[in-house]
Amino acid sequence: MKHSTALKRLNHWDKNDRFVFNTADLAKIFHEDSPRALKASLKRLVSGEVLSRPVRGIYLYALSRNRDGNLIERIARVLRRGEYNYVSLESALSEYGAISQIPVDRLTVMTTGRSGRYATTLGVIEFTHTKRRPGEILQGVRDIGRPLKFATPATAWRDLKRVGRNTHLVDEAELAADG
Repeated sequence: MKHSTALKRLNHWDKNDRFVFNTADLAKIFHEDSPRALKASLKRLVSGEVLSRPVRGIYLYALSRNRDGNLIERIARVLRRGEYNYVSLESALSEYGAISQIPVDRLTVMTTGRSGRYATTLGVIEFTHTKRRPGEILQGVRDIGRPLKFATPATAWRDLKRVGRNTHLVDEAELAADG
């Protein structure tokens, strides 16, 4: 794919607030003839600093005009596209002030997809599987205008206990105040 064609297509998607892609997305956008041609195009675009690769299989349009402070959540959303995902556990509890330690290098996400840890250039994304049904999940989360929905304080606390995580750092009085 020509550099100018790739830029034109990526700019089109950037205007629609899409600048985080997985390999399958880029295969559709670039219409490459073969996986080999796509791989070569991606390699050229990464070396030309048009795309960056924060984690295997995920690409960021480096010239995007839409960058914000929620980039790691955007990456998490693309990693588990098609699943229900929400920020919970230590990440949510820390933002609610119920945990004094702020996890600056980690995002903890509950997902209906598989569990896993991804070390990105922005920090670690930790997915923890939940068997909850979508209706149950939606009752315990909030849309706060970020890429991922956010667990309520009670949901984050319940998730933390349910998955057997360390609970001794949680200030339950602060949780009750946020509830």
